[in-house]
Amino acid sequence: MTNNDILRRVRYIFDFNDDKMIELFALADYEVTRAQISDWMKQEDDPDYKKLSDKQLAIYLNGLINDKRGKKDGPQVEPEKNLSNNAIFMKLKIALNLQAEDILEIMDLSDFRMSKHELSAFFRKSGHKHYRECKDQILRIFLKGLEMQYRKNDEADEKFKWK
Repeated sequence: MTNNDILRRVRYIFDFNDDKMIELFALADYEVTRAQISDWMKQEDDPDYKKLSDKQLAIYLNGLINDKRGKKDGPQVEPEKNLSNNAIFMKLKIALNLQAEDILEIMDLSDFRMSKHELSAFFRKSGHKHYRECKDQILRIFLKGLEMQYRKNDEADEKFKWK
């Protein structure tokens, strides 16, 4: 999955408009313009398409955490320069204040079942012996489950082609 795809899907799941997107970046102390947001939302074959960097996606997800959970005292958390699917999954988990049971229920909405132990492997440090890399398919399934939980409509599968 591309960073732009993740940004588009999160925006769609929570029905954020341009102003809300700009606000989320601002909550993480990063200024963006409506034109930047528009270029990130475009499909890759559009000539105005701009690639969203890992750092920019990390900033956006940090802003989402600040929006949903409240901003911590002290300086803003430094955004990661390299963002893995595991880190994206963790940031969404934190932003939505989800416990393992909640995530398993969300995954179940997409007709995907996994054990609590399999899930916990995604949230371990990369050097841990039980760490497991989160593949695109798992992140896609989680996002689809979030969409089913938060959007609750039949047009969801038509909006995005889930692969």
